[in-house]
Amino acid sequence: MADLPTHESNSSSLSSNVSLLGQLLGKTIQAHLGEEFLSKIETIRGLAKQSRNGDDQARQELLSLLRNLSDDELLPVSRAFSQFLNLANIAEQFHTVSRNCEGDSCSCDPIEALFVRLKEQNLSDDQIKKAIHELSIELVLTAHPTEVTRRTLINKHVAINDCLDWLELDGLPKNERQRLLDRLEQLVNQAWHTDEIRKQRPTPVDEAKWGFAVIENSLWQAVPEFLRQFEKLTLEHFNMRLPLDAAPIIFTSWMGGDRDGNPFVTAKVTEEVLLSSRWVAVDLYLKEISQLVSELSMSDANEQLMQYSNDHDEPYRVILKELRNDLRETHQYLSAVLQGHYTEARDLITSTEQVREPLELCYHSLHDCGMGIIADGSLLDVLRRLACFGINLVRLDIRQDSQRHTDVFSELTRHLGLGDYAHWEERDKQSFLLQELNSKRPLIPRKWEPSEAVQEVLDTCHVVSQQNRDALGIYIISMASHPSDVLAVQLLLSEAGCPFRLPVAPLFETLDDLNNAPATMQNLLGVDWYRGYINGHQHVMIGYSDSAKDAGVLAASWAQYRAQESLVAICANQQIKLTLFHGRGGTIGRGGAPAHAALLSQPPGSLDGGLRVTEQGEMIRFKFGLPKVALASLEIYASAVLEANLKPPMEPLPQWRELMDQMAATSCDAYRKVLWGEEQFVPYFRAATPEGELGKLPLGSRPAKRRLDGGVESLRAIPWIFSWSQNRLLLPAWLGSGEALQEIIDKEQQQTLSDMTQWPFFYNRLEMLEMVFMKADSWLSQIYDDRLVADEQKPLGVSLRENLQQARSNLLSLIKKDELLSHQPWVVESINLRNPYIDPLHVLQVELLNRSRNNSEIHPLVDQALMVSIAGIAAGMRNTG
Repeated sequence: MADLPTHESNSSSLSSNVSLLGQLLGKTIQAHLGEEFLSKIETIRGLAKQSRNGDDQARQELLSLLRNLSDDELLPVSRAFSQFLNLANIAEQFHTVSRNCEGDSCSCDPIEALFVRLKEQNLSDDQIKKAIHELSIELVLTAHPTEVTRRTLINKHVAINDCLDWLELDGLPKNERQRLLDRLEQLVNQAWHTDEIRKQRPTPVDEAKWGFAVIENSLWQAVPEFLRQFEKLTLEHFNMRLPLDAAPIIFTSWMGGDRDGNPFVTAKVTEEVLLSSRWVAVDLYLKEISQLVSELSMSDANEQLMQYSNDHDEPYRVILKELRNDLRETHQYLSAVLQGHYTEARDLITSTEQVREPLELCYHSLHDCGMGIIADGSLLDVLRRLACFGINLVRLDIRQDSQRHTDVFSELTRHLGLGDYAHWEERDKQSFLLQELNSKRPLIPRKWEPSEAVQEVLDTCHVVSQQNRDALGIYIISMASHPSDVLAVQLLLSEAGCPFRLPVAPLFETLDDLNNAPATMQNLLGVDWYRGYINGHQHVMIGYSDSAKDAGVLAASWAQYRAQESLVAICANQQIKLTLFHGRGGTIGRGGAPAHAALLSQPPGSLDGGLRVTEQGEMIRFKFGLPKVALASLEIYASAVLEANLKPPMEPLPQWRELMDQMAATSCDAYRKVLWGEEQFVPYFRAATPEGELGKLPLGSRPAKRRLDGGVESLRAIPWIFSWSQNRLLLPAWLGSGEALQEIIDKEQQQTLSDMTQWPFFYNRLEMLEMVFMKADSWLSQIYDDRLVADEQKPLGVSLRENLQQARSNLLSLIKKDELLSHQPWVVESINLRNPYIDPLHVLQVELLNRSRNNSEIHPLVDQALMVSIAGIAAGMRNTG
């Protein structure tokens, strides 16, 4: 396959890597399917490129050629373009951390740049040191169905990246360079001859193992390197060392704990995931300690270590060997439990402190004896990992829908003859729950036999109560709207005998929930028992996906901002530390944005209690899949949170708030008018996108819908976004914005809007709209309509595309630009480079959908090609949900 076109602004390093990988893929395809097939691929690519350059004849030839492919050609053509996009992603991701990186795609160390700026802005060293000491970032890895690439292919992509890394070294011997090129060709061949699509949907345990693999293969290396570089900068600028237990960034997971709408996440699954997580951690520490046993052969030690080792002549080794033996026995025990076998091995290592204590003794002894350079090597790295990952590797959150908790008490109160809890007033619910929370007698009768669904909730609480506190994150309640929703969980955990106080976070996700969040939290914090229970620290989760699906992204983002502002003020007034948990996705429609810009656009004070944010699906791989990329991502997060806390963003002026209120109301009305006011909307959505076919793609363990017979309201926010990204209309990310912008023009409020661009929140919203309009494509959307949509639904598609074009024009007019993202040429180039490879996949997908929907018989080749086209478009768009 020919290389991508080279643009003047593109760096030669990136261009050459893309070209090299493309040539190797072409060579692979030729060897497998012959010169004639490769020639057809080249013809398609050439026509797609000409089409993008405005050649209407080439566009028609492209459509004709792809629509007339035989069934046997559909899959290999889809695979060719899909695989190329994956290779282009590898090259681009590598380029951001390459030694030869240049131009807008790369930047200097963001933390060092921040420290320099802070000093120039006359912030005192004490202020900065305090912010560094209090830095708290919790990244929550989630398994929403957005990662379309199989783990086996991801591993090959990592190996390709490693080869590119070696190839850019200067002075490589000719034979060594050839060996690396041969290895690259082998890997490209391996990828080509591997099925892109899983045959079976992953289980929640499979998803958790995927998350563990990201930690083992990337973050395990990146975290100590990040802390090493961070400390180097704090020493250089502020003469400040980080404590040994410093953990400014930690990791939590939802994989195996998020049971909201996922019937496959059971109490048994959660228990297995928790055990598996500890098994992986013990396995990793076992390797690290074995290496330290080999390295720390010194005999000089301080008095404390000599006493601990009984005056052994190799005190470090004897202590570490004992720790290694305990880890081995624990490893054997956990292996046997997970496999369902009996073992005499004991579960010896159950807490992080058991590993930390001997390691810290060794560390301080080495420093005391003048061997600090040794202490600050591999041993310090293990201590840094221990502070971040603990003995459980990753903390597990538990998430459940509030209705499931209500169902427990409803069934229980009926059994006890107290009536139906579900029908009680909120005041009566709170009174009942608080009475039982203060009671010393058990509430749940021993001989009670609840329904299966209720028993599952009780079993989950029992599993939680059996864990070490450090193994768990927090408990999140979806669709929380009243204080009783939080108190209900506290009572369930209490009844399960939970010996620790697990934070419970209400999740406010719909527009109404966000608007009511301040009142709900004010009422909850007004409960004396609850105030005492939380010990001055409250978690609240802000939902980005469902609020945007409910009201449109513009109205939702403003509601999220206002809710956070109010919650910050309420907690500050009551002297309660507030940690806001941001449920962001990768796409604009789910709150996605570049991390630095997104964090600096939050309300002032909203990061004072630390940052907690979801990272999900393919975004985990893009941000953390490679050690160097993960290191850069951690630096971005740390610098952004420090900057937001030390130099808070400005507050909006009253007139800006008024304009945002106006824009939010107008956009929400326009958005809802289409979704619920257009009679043909649901049929159009299902015809014009591969929404129905997404169910065939085994992306994740969670079902795509909450109800199989429901409409748009029953569809999960992720496949809702995914479907619209496939036909390039990207509807959820912009619908309603055109009307809001038009109202500004009509009311001649352009100057106010221009002034608002100095407000980070608003500027970020405009930038995200630019990105959306750059990726949306009316021509491709129309192709879907022409072939797949019934005549009575086509006027709606025409109307939506007209709306898209008007919204785009309105934005360009208001921001006084001729071209979208003119200030981000790297992003524009990345999108433009991919289009000639994504376009054929879109056209193919339309043809595949048409053939699949018009054929009553199952056609494996068509279905497989359709799945590959979905995965390929997702790879080209760089986000899916």
